[in-house]
Parts: sequence; C-alpha cells; structure tokens
Amino acid sequence: MKHQPGAAMAGVSMATVVACDPDGDFCDLMLADGHRSLRSQRAASCLLVPAPGDTVMVAGTDDDALYVIAVVAQADKRQATLAVDGDLRLQSKRGGIAIRSAGALDLQSDTSVATSTPQWKLTAERGECNVSELDYQGAELRFSVLVTRFLGRACEVVLDRLHLLTRSSFRITEEVEHVRAGQIDIQASQTLRLHAKNTLVTSKELVKVDAEQIHMG
Repeated sequence: MKHQPGAAMAGVSMATVVACDPDGDFCDLMLADGHRSLRSQRAASCLLVPAPGDTVMVAGTDDDALYVIAVVAQADKRQATLAVDGDLRLQSKRGGIAIRSAGALDLQSDTSVATSTPQWKLTAERGECNVSELDYQGAELRFSVLVTRFLGRACEVVLDRLHLLTRSSFRITEEVEHVRAGQIDIQASQTLRLHAKNTLVTSKELVKVDAEQIHMG
C-alpha cells in the first residue's frame, strides 16, 4: 500500500489495520483521521497479533519508523493470537501459572516450522490429572518408575504380544479365573505345586506323567 502525502507522523496515534502479512509482523494502517495510510511493524512488546479491522496504537519518530505498540480493540473478539519470533518462556517467580479454557485446550508442537525435534517436557514434584475420558495414540510408550499402583473396576487389554519379566510375582483372584490358549507351557526350575479342594485333570487323547518317583495318595 502506498503512503498518502501528508505531514510525517511523530509520537503516538490511533489507526485501523487495513491488511497484515501472514505472520502479522507488518501491517498496513489507516490513521484515525482517515487521510493517510502507513506501513508499520509490530513492536516486540505487542504480543497480540493484529488483524484487519482492529484498532491499534501506533508510535514512531517518522513514517519510516513506525511500530504497532498495542491492539486497542479487536474487530473479531472470537479469536486472538499471541506470537513471538523466538523461544517463549512464561515465568512466575513467586506464584503459580494457571491456563484455563472455556472450550478446547490444544497443545501442539508444529513440525512444519520447528528447527529441532518437537518435544513436550514436564517436570514437577507432584502431578495430578483428572480426565473423564482419555485417548492416547503413539508409536512407543516407556515408563521408568519405582512404584506403580492401578485402581479401577475393569481393565481390558488387547495385544498381539505380551512379554513380562519380574523377579517376583503375586496374584490373588477372589472368584473365577479363566485361561483360554492354544498351547500352555509352564516350567519351574525348582518346584511346581497345584493345590485345591478338588482337582480335575482331563484330556481327550493323552495324559502323561513322567518322573523318577511318582507318589499317589
């Protein structure tokens, strides 16, 4: 947009955003008097990205060094974008930081513009997560913990393969436990003990008991 002739601007003035670059760093402005259009850069302190129709506060020494220092009023209040060029850190030296949303809360690391491998890091002494329903999708999940406790009413696991290594395992089932498998192979290096009030061993074709000594009764 070409600058309209007129006196050079100096100081602070109000303007309306006519158009913006895709990243929102540069905007074409129409001064409040409606007679001049200027090209302005978004100041580093103005985190809110201007949009066409917004009323902004512009300041500078002349027409060639103007900065949008604040967005005074938004034309569309349904959406707002806070943007910086480099890394952004939110820090509270004495208190906490709360992020609340009346709708969806989306945390995303954009792989299309990331200069390094996108990561999400969380470090805390204690964490708490309350979610009514959670869906997780990923290629790999690893846990490194000292103690893990699961409390629930039902657990359903569907896997192609389960590989479990423990030094000691203890399990209690109060009612009924069912196992259905094509083949079952149980091997103990020392002792294998089966004990019940009633024990039934049945087979359609063959039952084989092989040992150096067999005691019955």
